[in-house]
Amino acid sequence: MSKYEIMFIVKTTIGTDKIKSTIESMKKIITDGAGKVVEAKEMGERKLAYPIKKELNGFYCVLKVETTPETISEFDRKAQLSEVILRHLIIKLDEE
Repeated sequence: MSKYEIMFIVKTTIGTDKIKSTIESMKKIITDGAGKVVEAKEMGERKLAYPIKKELNGFYCVLKVETTPETISEFDRKAQLSEVILRHLIIKLDEE
């Protein structure tokens, strides 16, 4: 299994409960794919550098995970389809 760092930004206009459930559903994609979430940081609401989909603020979340490339592909696909995720970035960490 490879190590990845995933950062995604969730719309803040959907409400706190929906933000939390979105983060949990994104973690569930990793755990359902036989991976594990090593660390999850909720960085909170921040002002975006420029408007994204007419949103001025976003809720930032960073996940450090260990999983397979297939699970990462599924995460990427679902993040792109999601209407509440403004942006996401997946970085494969170096093997040590």
